[in-house]
Amino acid sequence: MPELIPTAFFFFAASLVLLAVPQGKARGALLLAVPLAAAWQVWSLPLGTFAQVEFFGFSLDLMRVDKLSRVFGLIFCLAAFLGNLYAWHVRDTVQQVAALLYAGSAIGAVFAGDLITLFFYWEGTAIASVFLIWARGTEGAYATGMRYLIIQIGSGVILLAGAILYHTETGSFAFEQMVLGSPATWLIFLSFGIKCAFPLLHNWLQDSYPAATVTGTVILSAFTTKLAVYALARGFAGTEILIYIGAVMTLFPIFFAEIENDLRRVLAYSLNNQLGFMVVGIGVGTEMALNGTASHAFAHILYKALLFMSVGAVLFRTGTSKASELGGLYRTMPLTTIFCLVGAASISAFPLFSGFVTKSLILDETAAEHYPVIWAVLVFASAGVLSHSGIKIPFFTFFAHDSGMRPKEAPTHMLLAMGLTAFLCVFIGVYPDPLYALLPYPVEFHPYTMSHVVGQLQLLCFALLAFGVLMRTGIHPPEIRAINLDTDWTYRRMAPSVIAIMAVGVSRIWTRWTRFGSSTITRMISGLYHSTGPEGRFAQTWPTGAMVLWIAILLGVTLILNFASHG
Repeated sequence: MPELIPTAFFFFAASLVLLAVPQGKARGALLLAVPLAAAWQVWSLPLGTFAQVEFFGFSLDLMRVDKLSRVFGLIFCLAAFLGNLYAWHVRDTVQQVAALLYAGSAIGAVFAGDLITLFFYWEGTAIASVFLIWARGTEGAYATGMRYLIIQIGSGVILLAGAILYHTETGSFAFEQMVLGSPATWLIFLSFGIKCAFPLLHNWLQDSYPAATVTGTVILSAFTTKLAVYALARGFAGTEILIYIGAVMTLFPIFFAEIENDLRRVLAYSLNNQLGFMVVGIGVGTEMALNGTASHAFAHILYKALLFMSVGAVLFRTGTSKASELGGLYRTMPLTTIFCLVGAASISAFPLFSGFVTKSLILDETAAEHYPVIWAVLVFASAGVLSHSGIKIPFFTFFAHDSGMRPKEAPTHMLLAMGLTAFLCVFIGVYPDPLYALLPYPVEFHPYTMSHVVGQLQLLCFALLAFGVLMRTGIHPPEIRAINLDTDWTYRRMAPSVIAIMAVGVSRIWTRWTRFGSSTITRMISGLYHSTGPEGRFAQTWPTGAMVLWIAILLGVTLILNFASHG
């Protein structure tokens, strides 16, 4: 019975088999076959709960299949297939195993029916994905990976604490709809927010994704944040605070993306922007809004992967993804240029591309539920997306000034992965009904009405005109070699300075205290032994330095306290 095997186990088993398969076509075929087999299982499974196990007296639901989990499970399987195809040339076993474990953990979390199972898979995504960053092999990648791991593991610890408190309050670990109002639900909400890159909790995303390998960034872009979107949709749909959090998420990345020089960081900021649309949909919480969130997550995984693939192909061929060092590459990389333009049109929500038929669901429902200010914010953010991702990425990479570079076209497997992804972006945009049929609730929506098409074209034409005027007048921020900081300034610059000042102060206090304390204790010991021994040799030949003496005293006190506490 296929429902007895959790979908995640396909990936976990394959990661073990992979070690016995030699590098080359056989291993590449295995990496492609696993997500296809998993997708077939997800597609064919009936709705219901399967693979229930007992764990320390608790009943765990490893496979809770409904329409919400199914649509996310399918797109995760598809993303794993496309990512592995794009990475066909990789001969690094660590990256290959990490990609399987990462995708498997994300899919397992989607089908988790309880918070304990969710926690294990939640941490699995963190541990597996960090190796895609470390695989780059640079000192910066190692440091970035450590920060990423600490934040992601911390998110899981917070989730576990919330789950335990939730069980104390309700007597259940079921992963169902929750209401903010207790420490338990707030902790779970915070855990989801960290992984979803809420404002002020987002820096790990822009820090880590561009630091990964060429193929690792493509895989990273698909799972972690969309898993958090799924978790929020499952647990906190209709929570109004998410509307305002999402609105902020759509706005603040626009400025930083405009001034950023590293194009992979630009895409990381735009990823944060697109997450905001999904979070708003979850906050609105109606059936149509949740349909918009699920469909936009589906489309976003595809067009964002396509943009990361195209920039990654450029990085693979030229060794750089800096806008200031690129330009004119359309001459020798024409197919990559076309695929990048498809991704740019999709993220900008041009009619006939995927973003148009999914983002419209969220925008219309936000207006229908009487959030006019939020709707206006989303419209403005849509124009910003066109500027920093729809125009900036392809313009400065393939057009703009001629960098003089004449790299080869991307490898065949990369072109095939980009071509399939581009086809899906266009197919969904032209014929959205199959995607709408997968959504959690019935869809009665027609994106290609006169008002939708004309309104969106007006917005896009205005954004294009604004970009042209800014470029012609020299107002548009120039692409320069620089590292831009946003709120990560607090831990990159401020925190080290504060810690350094505190360390100096503590060091001075400790030095003065040890001098005073050691001299006082030495006099006491000297007086004691001079009074008990005729020659006072113990005091005269005492070999222990002041610091060692203090350590001995502290250890003695610790032992006494430990003994007393266990007495």
